[in-house]
Amino acid sequence: MSNYVTHLECSISGDHYPAGQIHGLSKAGRPLLVRYDLERMRNEVSKQDIAASSANGFWRYAPMLPVTKPESRISLGEVVTPLMPLTSSAAILGGVSGNIIVKDEGRLPTGSFKARGLALAVSMAHEFGLKHLAIPTNGNAGAAMAAYARQAGMRATVLCPFDTPDINIREIQLQGGDTYMVNGLINDCGKIVGEGKGQVGWFDISTLKEPYRIEGKKTMGLELAEQMGWSLPNVIFYPTGGGTGLIGMWKAFAELQALGWISGKLPRMIAVQATGCAPIVKAFDDGEEHAPLWQDAHTVAAGIRVPIAVGDFLILRAVRESGGTAIAVEDDHIMQIRNDIAREDGILLCPEGAATAAAYQRAMEQGLVSADETAILFNCATGLKYPMPPVTGTLDKDQPIDYAQFNG
Repeated sequence: MSNYVTHLECSISGDHYPAGQIHGLSKAGRPLLVRYDLERMRNEVSKQDIAASSANGFWRYAPMLPVTKPESRISLGEVVTPLMPLTSSAAILGGVSGNIIVKDEGRLPTGSFKARGLALAVSMAHEFGLKHLAIPTNGNAGAAMAAYARQAGMRATVLCPFDTPDINIREIQLQGGDTYMVNGLINDCGKIVGEGKGQVGWFDISTLKEPYRIEGKKTMGLELAEQMGWSLPNVIFYPTGGGTGLIGMWKAFAELQALGWISGKLPRMIAVQATGCAPIVKAFDDGEEHAPLWQDAHTVAAGIRVPIAVGDFLILRAVRESGGTAIAVEDDHIMQIRNDIAREDGILLCPEGAATAAAYQRAMEQGLVSADETAILFNCATGLKYPMPPVTGTLDKDQPIDYAQFNG
């Protein structure tokens, strides 16, 4: 399998690091970005080659990814996730039927978009011969890491905040992860993982603390472009915690431009957070390049409850370069929109995905988006993992049935 990686690059200093070696953060303590020989790739890889690929899901973009050995590619049966236009619920959001499109990442292995980043990170760890991976998680990343690591025959240690959704904790453990609950938030879990590197010898696979989760999340941008006929929407709403996917998509669009596969204006990237944990929104509004630790972080959308992000400046850079913005929405708004879309369109979003729909509604109200623009909302996980309203309707088979009630 051909590989086009030339080097890795510090995202803040621009310093180069050699490919083919194990890396965490750069010497400056910032994420490393994988760089490719895009000119050679442009001459040797075509859109037709991608279309003809028989590989599962995002592995169809293997020439544009860093894995060098076919046997290193760890797969759990990935799929291309569907684009689902909102019809009945579009009016509730203030938009037009067909112009608001959900990309449903809940169809991926382990039920979330974390499969993309962790498949690549685990595959590269496997290629480098690593045996033990550790990760802090609010749920879905830990599940993906555990599943892919066990598929690769590697040990997985996962640390979760104590209030991580119960279903996430159970799935992580059941899929082979050594699972521990911590009396703190994800950054507290991350501190323990970081401190354990020297004492335990595990490899820290935290968000942006190794170079390859970005490459996996990049495939969201590649896949979206291909699904839309190698064009792009006007605006993308993305649930933003650590922000790997937003950063990865912006990187994907730049690479596609360099390859000559897309042209024209790139989408406005909108970072969506909850009002109870909105460090990126505050930094954007304040004109800052970094987002300080958010105190007392809380939200029903656990996946975006990230009080501080190592890649904060990369998120803010992508949002600003794209002409986008950052929007925070309330928990009550998130859950109401989730319920409305499920009832009207039969699409069950996770809370983080529903946050993007709530942000779209807010953006429409504020004139930040127009109804004739195509907007993509990323639903990052299956809604089946999250609590739902109780069912109270009952029937007694031993009593006469009042069939009139079914006409309501």
